[in-house]
Amino acid sequence: MSPPASDPDRSIWVVIVAAGSGTRFGGAKQYAPLAGRRVLDWPLEVARSVADGVVLVVAPEAIGDVEPVADVVVAGGATRSESVRAGLDAVPLDASVVLVHDGARPIASHALFRSVVDAVLAGADAVVPVVPVVDTVTDVRGDLVDRDSLRAVQTPQGFDPSILRRVHAGRPEATDDASLVAAAGGRLRQVQGERWNLKITEADDLVVAEALLAAR
Repeated sequence: MSPPASDPDRSIWVVIVAAGSGTRFGGAKQYAPLAGRRVLDWPLEVARSVADGVVLVVAPEAIGDVEPVADVVVAGGATRSESVRAGLDAVPLDASVVLVHDGARPIASHALFRSVVDAVLAGADAVVPVVPVVDTVTDVRGDLVDRDSLRAVQTPQGFDPSILRRVHAGRPEATDDASLVAAAGGRLRQVQGERWNLKITEADDLVVAEALLAAR
């Protein structure tokens, strides 16, 4: 069951993208065990806490699996952008806000999801959580890059659904949806991300994620 909408005149949907093969991880990392559950179960639970509807995008071979937390399960494509479009197609046309979140980011909090939703409702076309880069950074030649001007981008990212649909109508390819909206002239707002909002990429990331969940 969906939770009551915080505003009955606003419909909030979350698309969880979990169709990747996990090449660097060595398998489908979204299904790896994490603190007694699957990696994917953690973002699904948080999405449910803010959303009127949740769309889960999975690999075609996983379509038959039971996913009771999701309202809709759809097959993803060969790229992340294709998977986002598949999820977006399942979001009702009257939705007020759509969030796109990586199924391999299990630590993002309810507060972060809520801050992204609120920023879209306040008028932004696209909202992206960012955190400062704390390491010293160089380019491929070894020349220092000014880290004060850099930000690491996270999900969930939030959008005016009609604008995101218009941007994706051209079938662009990108690893970041907010950048597509900004490139099309949309109003982009950055909100404070969470340093612990890591993306599971390698097996050792599960150890870090489990420790973070235990501390939380």
